[in-house]
Amino acid sequence: MAFSMNFPVWSCFRINEPRFRVRAQRLDGNDLSVLSSDGASVSGLVPAIGEKAMKKGSLVDGGNGDFKSTTEKKMVKEKVSEELGLLWDDGYGTNTVKDYIHAAMDMIKPDGGPPRWFCPVECGRPIKDSPLLLFLPGLDGVGMGLILHHKSLGKVFEVQCLHIPVHNRTPFEGLVKLVEETVRLEHASRPTSPIYLVGDSIGGCLALAVAARNSSVDLVMILVNPGTSFGSSQLQQSLPILEAFPDGLLVRTIPFLLTLMIGEPLKMAKVGVEAKLLPTQKFEKISSNLTASLPFFSGLPEILPKETLVWKMKLLKSASAYTNSRLHAVKAEVLVVASDKDRLFPSRQEALRLKKLLPNCIVRIFKDNGHALLLEECISLLTIIKGTCKYRHSRRHDFIKDFLPPSMSEYRRVFDDFVGMLRFLVCSTMFSTMEDGEIVEGLAGFPDEGPVLLVGYHMLLGMEISCLAEAFLREKKIMIRGMTHPELFVGNFEKLSTEFIFSDWLKVMGAMPVSPKSIFKALSANSHVLLYPGGAREALHCKGEQYKLFWPNQPEFVRFAAQFGATIVPFGVVGEDDMVQVVLDYHDFMKIPIVKDKIKEAIQDGVQVRDKAQGEVASQEVSIPGMLPKIPGRLYFLFGKPMKLKGRDDLVKDRGGAKEVYLEVKCEVEQCIDYLLKKREEDPFRNICNRLMYKTFCSPLHHVPSFKP
Repeated sequence: MAFSMNFPVWSCFRINEPRFRVRAQRLDGNDLSVLSSDGASVSGLVPAIGEKAMKKGSLVDGGNGDFKSTTEKKMVKEKVSEELGLLWDDGYGTNTVKDYIHAAMDMIKPDGGPPRWFCPVECGRPIKDSPLLLFLPGLDGVGMGLILHHKSLGKVFEVQCLHIPVHNRTPFEGLVKLVEETVRLEHASRPTSPIYLVGDSIGGCLALAVAARNSSVDLVMILVNPGTSFGSSQLQQSLPILEAFPDGLLVRTIPFLLTLMIGEPLKMAKVGVEAKLLPTQKFEKISSNLTASLPFFSGLPEILPKETLVWKMKLLKSASAYTNSRLHAVKAEVLVVASDKDRLFPSRQEALRLKKLLPNCIVRIFKDNGHALLLEECISLLTIIKGTCKYRHSRRHDFIKDFLPPSMSEYRRVFDDFVGMLRFLVCSTMFSTMEDGEIVEGLAGFPDEGPVLLVGYHMLLGMEISCLAEAFLREKKIMIRGMTHPELFVGNFEKLSTEFIFSDWLKVMGAMPVSPKSIFKALSANSHVLLYPGGAREALHCKGEQYKLFWPNQPEFVRFAAQFGATIVPFGVVGEDDMVQVVLDYHDFMKIPIVKDKIKEAIQDGVQVRDKAQGEVASQEVSIPGMLPKIPGRLYFLFGKPMKLKGRDDLVKDRGGAKEVYLEVKCEVEQCIDYLLKKREEDPFRNICNRLMYKTFCSPLHHVPSFKP
């Protein structure tokens, strides 16, 4: 239905400086009203978006935060960068719950309009061919629930947020039709591009309802504490009481109900507080943020006045019933992000229920977060999407075309917070070999230009990977694309995983499932590829097998490298024997009947990478060994002399020549390991006490010296 609206400028001010601006768009009707770029309101009707209007260049969304004619839109897109730079600024942590308060208080002013779409100017312009992301808000209806994530999501999505005015009483089916019309319009214009629906609370019900009615559309659903569990929540029990209460008593009940919707205040206050700060600095920053967010609690009754709250609860009841009756029709790709401390809904149990009911659903649960997870200190929503391989431009995820390089905040999070203690304890040191054979400290001998294939020894549990990747990012500004066991992507490990753990961070940092196709694509893109020929057999070796290579007989990686003229860099790493002691290995477990059966069952259901008949690498099944930690030693890396295969196309068909190069690479890896085992005895800082003393008085973590090469 066509309509006209006067949409006032929504701005928040700090010392008279505009902080938040949005532009509005009505996508479910024939008319729309927009805001000019300088913030002035433009009211009235704009020509209808039909075929004739489109041919004439009518107004359409020109990206995040602007509207252009179709001609202008094409010109603008040509100027947009096709890719993000390494360690780009995603802006996560620059906004806090205080910014949500300012934006929400301005946006709740009554204007008499219907639900509408808007795009926060803060999102900026996305990279080329970015998919559309529609944010469906929770009970507040404001549409600013992604404010902590605007800058990061706006880089890789065309973000549109749904705003439902406070006094609007559109029924749930009306909201479903509004979103559905938008989805169908976008699908008609870009049928091969996925459409992302991010639904928070009741927005999760809305997203699922739209997916159930549009099974032919390629939808990716991100459900954050979805309201489909309303029947098991405290709100379900409170609704009849609220409806029967006199207005006077209802007013006194409102604050109690609204506190259930608040997440964890301490987690909200931690947003933007860096892990590397001193404890006293952290305490001061968190205290300041907590004090500043107090208006949030007092402002809640304005965002959700009593009449609106009762209406929203009734709306949620109908939304939950409507959606649950149609879950069987949902065929879309679903990611459920749930909080373990949600006081409004039993979100953890609901996430696991949806995982069982929906055919293409995975779950990530965050233990320390409350209902308002998107406003709390957690992990960036974009990072969660990347870590679960949900970002894509077409029907299927492509590990090369759809890869988004890690941002600076992700770099800090994974290397400071997640594996920071390991880096601090082992204090790895790097050596490389120049073209003339000279061994130097650092990575000066490592080639900067790709394609490069790193081939080396896989340490127990792959404990060397984080140190290796961090060193290349820090010293060479090079992204290493590691080949990883497919079990982390599609096997039992992924099916059973419910938390955002190390395997997800590996995907964020560029890991790919090992396969000939993956190596082919990575080398063709001139990437720096990390390959462990020994694979899981090497990383899960038995007692007494440290530093022993378990490589297959086929020299396939040499032929791949020759085909693309890549440079092979063999490397060795030692130090695992200084860190852990294997006490129970595969052979020990096979002597325990119950454990033996469990291992056999897991192996049978797991993903097989190689033919079991090929070489020592497949001489036994693999299982995680039992280990005891030691006082941490140090990790040592040596990258051998680069082997350039440019112009060696003959190796692609000459299996005998490829075998010779293969054996040469293997021999070089073994020599690197032998060299490090001998030279580490000369390291004055191999002992952790010496390293800690040196770092305390002389130098930061990665500057601790080692032996002279």
